Amino acid sequence: MVIASIDIQNGKVVQLKQGEELVLQRDNADELAADFDRFGEIAVIDLDAAMGKGSNMEMIKPLLRKAECRVGGGIRTAAQAKELVSLGARKIIVGSNAFRNPEKKGAGKENGEFAVNVSFLEEMSKKIGRERLIVAVDARNGEIVVDGWKTSAELDLIEAAKTVEPYAGELLFTCVEREGTMTGINIDQVRKLREAVGCQITVAGGVSTLEEIDQIAKLGCDVQLGMALYTGKINLADAFSISLNWNKGQVKGNEPFSLLPVIVQTPDGQVMMTGFTDKEALSETFKRGNVCFHSRTRNKLWMKGENSGNVLKLVRFRADCDRDALLVTAQPAGSVCHTGAWSCFSNNRNYSLEFLQDIITERFKNPAPGSYTATLDDELVREKVQEEAKELCEAKSRDEVIWEAADLLYFSTVLMTRAGVTVQEVLNELDRRHKK
Repeated sequence: MVIASIDIQNGKVVQLKQGEELVLQRDNADELAADFDRFGEIAVIDLDAAMGKGSNMEMIKPLLRKAECRVGGGIRTAAQAKELVSLGARKIIVGSNAFRNPEKKGAGKENGEFAVNVSFLEEMSKKIGRERLIVAVDARNGEIVVDGWKTSAELDLIEAAKTVEPYAGELLFTCVEREGTMTGINIDQVRKLREAVGCQITVAGGVSTLEEIDQIAKLGCDVQLGMALYTGKINLADAFSISLNWNKGQVKGNEPFSLLPVIVQTPDGQVMMTGFTDKEALSETFKRGNVCFHSRTRNKLWMKGENSGNVLKLVRFRADCDRDALLVTAQPAGSVCHTGAWSCFSNNRNYSLEFLQDIITERFKNPAPGSYTATLDDELVREKVQEEAKELCEAKSRDEVIWEAADLLYFSTVLMTRAGVTVQEVLNELDRRHKK
């Protein structure tokens, strides 16, 4: 998997060389997040918080529902981590606090200030789940560094990694002496780390070529890109493609022919179809913004909907754990199956609140003659919500509860739609409350 990095300092997206020298900055974090999310999770790092110079959290929070983000930088308590998870963060990255000895705080290195902070990691792991916790094992010349890479903890990288592994689902290894330099990753160090631990590893620092990404992927590690991505030295679509496991391809005659299976789902998770992709089809998907496949029967590139117009607009790709199968989320422009059915697995779209809102939205945009929904203005729909809520509370039998609840859901969704609120935003709020 390839992870794009959005580092934030003073309210700007930045890239720093060696964590200090400003190389570039941008103010389009939302656009970057939307683009990067097509390829994988995004690492959102609050550099100011990491260095104890403030916080960019108000800028970061909206990104957590717009993209699948892992968040790091200055996260020092389990309560902070849990709050970020409730706001939509997929994973939490912790660094300096994981290596500060709680028994010798402020004592200085000579008096043992640094050690793996087991109590902190235990609390984090219990609070948000080990699978959500990433420990940043940032190292310069094989030694852990903390405090924005300014302080050596004098802890060996490999031994520290082994100690923190029981509490973390993943390690983020940054080769600090090469970070931001685009001089190449220390692949031998990556290999040693991979041999030392069994958890997932993401590698960063100095990566500058597709060949390096291929090497890292073959070691079973993910890669996090920053400088090489922002300067255009590496194209994210190419990086995503080369990180996949094409070696499990099929064979035609005597020639290897790499194809990966693709499962296509709607944004609300309904499976529409399956197909196959090769490197050409994957590349064309990113270029066109519509999902393309390799047709096995015709042995050529095929864009779904190229004749019917029922294209699949790309939202995001995700690779499975072995990187040999792809899940693509796409917005269908119409029915998907060649038979005319909505999907290859069902004649009709499964009814959901998202589907209901789509219907309501269409009624307002293009009101059909006699459409009741189109007549519902703000005042009337609020009256109906109050009326249906009262009738639901008064319902006696099971069938009455079902009937009245359906009415209330319908009118509530109309009210939300008129107010410009999506079902997903309401579900996000429920998710936040669940994870608090």
